[in-house]
Amino acid sequence: MNRLTTSQGTFELARFPEHPRDPFRAWDAADEYLLRQLTDPETGSVDLSGTVAVVGDRWGALATALAAHRPVQISDSYLARRATLANLARNGLDQDAVRLLSSRDTPPDRIDVLIVRVPKSLAFLEDQLHRIAPTVHPGTVIIGTGMVKEIHTSTLKLFERIIGPTRTSLAVRKARLIFCTPDPALPRTPSPWPYRYELPADVGPVAGLTAVNHAGIFCAERLDIGTRFFLKHLPTRGGAVRVVDLGCGNGVLGLSAAIANPDAHLTFVDESYGAVASAEETFRAGAPEGAKADFLVGDGLGDLDPGSVDLVLNNPPFHSHMATTDATARTMFAGARTALRQGGELWVVGNRHLSYHTHLRRIFGNCTTVAGDPKFVVLRAVKR
Repeated sequence: MNRLTTSQGTFELARFPEHPRDPFRAWDAADEYLLRQLTDPETGSVDLSGTVAVVGDRWGALATALAAHRPVQISDSYLARRATLANLARNGLDQDAVRLLSSRDTPPDRIDVLIVRVPKSLAFLEDQLHRIAPTVHPGTVIIGTGMVKEIHTSTLKLFERIIGPTRTSLAVRKARLIFCTPDPALPRTPSPWPYRYELPADVGPVAGLTAVNHAGIFCAERLDIGTRFFLKHLPTRGGAVRVVDLGCGNGVLGLSAAIANPDAHLTFVDESYGAVASAEETFRAGAPEGAKADFLVGDGLGDLDPGSVDLVLNNPPFHSHMATTDATARTMFAGARTALRQGGELWVVGNRHLSYHTHLRRIFGNCTTVAGDPKFVVLRAVKR
């Protein structure tokens, strides 16, 4: 937990789920810079009496600090939503003070102050700006924020093309602000997302089918090479088994399992609202008639009954925003062990250098290498 002190107050903040030894804070210099700007005496305080929308708030630091102004938070992350609620409660603030919307929800009809925490994914920024553009007006104050390494010329061009004239601030503590002025004369074009592509011919049952990717999904315009390798080595399970595509992304792993075994019941889980929407559209487009599936936005497998799953397929992320970490993978592995029945299996693909086998052996007591190449390994762990 960390204490953020701003002109709006002092707030105790933590990421979600909270880990006592988590080395990462729930806020950074970019969040601080933006909150200072809102009350800067030199430029004048920003009027926050209208509708304030916060897009991409990573762990709820901005929404918590601005809770007195009853902002709308728009996020693609279930974990960010849970972090926001936890941080509001931690600071004794009304949880209803922040209206929580997902990236798939319709934004407010009118936004008077738009705050954008620049995301890692340029595609996600593009999609959100397209969605929000019709809701801003000539008087809307628009301020983006991010670390210098997150803001590129392409970032500024997106604001310029979709919203209006854009400029940046000087860098302060390696953070920068983006100022954008709405231009009502700009054409209001729809978002180009989701993006669809045909899966390659060498990936088993899903070859030639269509993958649907909403903005922000990892490797959104093509099949990532880790998933491509995994698809060539997936296990085959017959009968009415329950299979989970954990961290499903666009859902091609689960779709492949459903085609290989039409009697299976698939569950697609991801903490990204866009990912689960992508998986559902991918599944509906390619699954055999009568195939059964559930689609869950959540924190891993916590919403599933313990001992209820036969097979978990997992291509875990190893980044949390700009930080490299295996914490998410370890949490997924532990959750999979709880959800699996006795004799159930977790199959994982990962970069060879990440040494996932070490974590699997500690959690499951066993791990075997199914396949490997110079870059990736497919691992199998059994609940005994």
